[in-house]
Amino acid sequence: MTAPTGIVASVTVADGGAATRSLEDLVVITGFSGAGKSTAMNVFEDDGYFCVDNLPPEMIRGLVDLLVHAGSKVRRAAVVSDVRARELFETLGGMLDALAERGVAHRVLFLDADEETLLGRYKETRRRHPLSPTGSVVQGIAAERAALQSIKARADFVLDTSGIAAATLRRRIADEFLPRQRRSKLAVTLTSFGHKHGLPRDSDMVLDMRFLPNPHWQAELRPLTGFDPQVVEHMSRDGKLEAFYERLGPLLDFLIPEYIAEGKAHLSIAVGCTGGRHRSVAIAEALAHRLRARDDVEVEVAHRDVGRSTR
Repeated sequence: MTAPTGIVASVTVADGGAATRSLEDLVVITGFSGAGKSTAMNVFEDDGYFCVDNLPPEMIRGLVDLLVHAGSKVRRAAVVSDVRARELFETLGGMLDALAERGVAHRVLFLDADEETLLGRYKETRRRHPLSPTGSVVQGIAAERAALQSIKARADFVLDTSGIAAATLRRRIADEFLPRQRRSKLAVTLTSFGHKHGLPRDSDMVLDMRFLPNPHWQAELRPLTGFDPQVVEHMSRDGKLEAFYERLGPLLDFLIPEYIAEGKAHLSIAVGCTGGRHRSVAIAEALAHRLRARDDVEVEVAHRDVGRSTR
């Protein structure tokens, strides 16, 4: 595979004579525990990278020695190095400097997330924070934030994963780091959400559906969701929903070819209502159905808040 522009490194090693070995790409993945580093590594592994998780910085030197050695067939590698290495992690900055001095091309991907997101993910997995194994996750996150500050400042790409679905995260990383090929289709992600729970952070376009009749105020509809036809019927009763589609359709017909022509790979559309259970879910599903009829887009749908309480 051809190396991405500007990331070919040649290293001379001795093996019965001088031999030039080429390491096309070395990606160092770091960032907060719970921010999606495992998901990021999977992106590179799926694309054929040699991947190593939880590698202390000093061991990166030994790995590079192996990869540039005569006979090595590995040309692209990705390593995760983070605070699980404890005190050894403090040497990562120096290791990055050493790689640059040696002429080994490398890129640093830093995965960030806000405290609420990190706490939620730890709550789901019930894991202990590596910097606070006997204390609170909040204490661990605070310690990690201090430890990561200098590395974040020198990262080539910082990606905030707060509120981002795993599929969207994978696509964002692929778009930024993997060799770009001319795409004929635009990847569209439709995310339903509730305004009272906050906006999705990665949205390119936000559609506010709170102008439609709210099923929440109908006792028989409140336990339902936007997947139920009774909810859609209630939303459509005054004709505003169809009028909305009549106006949005031509806008997307105009925007999608323009985005593709400009080389945009991904469009994130957030569809919001008050709680994220009824109107936004129904509209996101309906828009996905309409967009899938096109031959120039690939569509994914995520419903962020549909499972939240109706109270």
